[in-house]
Formats: sequence, C-alpha cells, structure tokens
Amino acid sequence: MKIICVGRNYREHAAELNNPVPAKPIIFMKPDTSLLRNNKDFYYPEFTQNLHYECEIVVRIGREGKYLQEEFVTSYIDGVALGIDFTARDIQDECKAKSLPWTLAKGFNDAAPVSEFIAPEELPPLDKLRFSCAINGEPRQVGHSADMIFPVNTLIAFITRYITVKKGDLIFTGTPAGVGAVHVNDRITGELEGHALLDFSIR
Repeated sequence: MKIICVGRNYREHAAELNNPVPAKPIIFMKPDTSLLRNNKDFYYPEFTQNLHYECEIVVRIGREGKYLQEEFVTSYIDGVALGIDFTARDIQDECKAKSLPWTLAKGFNDAAPVSEFIAPEELPPLDKLRFSCAINGEPRQVGHSADMIFPVNTLIAFITRYITVKKGDLIFTGTPAGVGAVHVNDRITGELEGHALLDFSIR
C-alpha cells in the first residue's frame, strides 16, 4: 500500500506559505508506517517544535491502474475520506533551504491520519466536495474540491504516467488555506459533506 500526496494544490494555500503556484502537480510520498486509522490519538513527536495540520480529501484506489486517462479515473476509486497531512514545518523549512527532499518532515510515524471511507456513489462528484477542519471546535479550514488547481481525475492521470497505482493505495489531494500549528491536548475534527469523519486528540 502506498500513500501518494500532492503539494500546493490550492492557490490560497500556496500563497499563505509564500510558495509559487505550480505548473504541474507536486508529488511526494509517505511510507505505510505514516498511516493512523480509527481516530486514534496522535503523539506529538519530539523532533519538531512546529507541527502543522493540513486537512485533505483522500481517495482510495480500488484496482490496479497504469497510465490512466482522466475520463476513466473515477472507476478506479472505491472510497473517499478525510486525512491530515501532518508536517514538521521547521524540518521542512530546513530541507527546502538546502533543496533536500521533504521525507523526514512529512513521512514520520503516524503523520497521515485517515478517517473511515465513504463509497463515492454516496457523495457528490469528486469536483463538488465540501470539507472542513476544526481545532478544539474552532473552524480553521474550509475547502471545496472545485478550487483544486489540479482536479482529482487530473492528479491521478498524472500520477499513473509515472507510478502504477494498486488496490488500497491512498492519494492525499492537497490542502486548502488555513493550515497552522497544533499542540499537545488539541483536538482535531473534520467533516466531509456533512459526515463527521475525523475526531482525534494530540497527546
């Protein structure tokens, strides 16, 4: 199982971090040891002093695909969820300053909490999904998939030009504006189209 992630897929998020808007998708990966399921508590790692949450729509691949065309991508998705792309921002900034990969900043243990999945047919189309994230009950992120720079079908078609996707692979599709730091004892909640999916604490 692979966790494939997309960076800077919303213009306002790129702007809030003073990053340029990408001309093509920015792809990075997290190891399977980053996956945190069932709303289990997340334990703040000792190697960072600036841990950020990034709430995202996550899609699950239902069957193997290679070099997919955009019009056929939907048939390869069997679940939609919410996830948090935890980022050790201080480590990421160090890596970016030295033109190094982001792996340690984003691929550490439990850095990819993912909610339960909903069947795509139970939700609006992939380009019409609303989602939100709150910290301690205070709204922080409100997103709409229509605002993605690269829609889900475009992302997966692009990814599969280079990487074969297999059943069970997860794709994090990027985060909207509103990211920020979390601290011990914070509680993260998230909703997708009225479904309460994320609800876990930072320990």
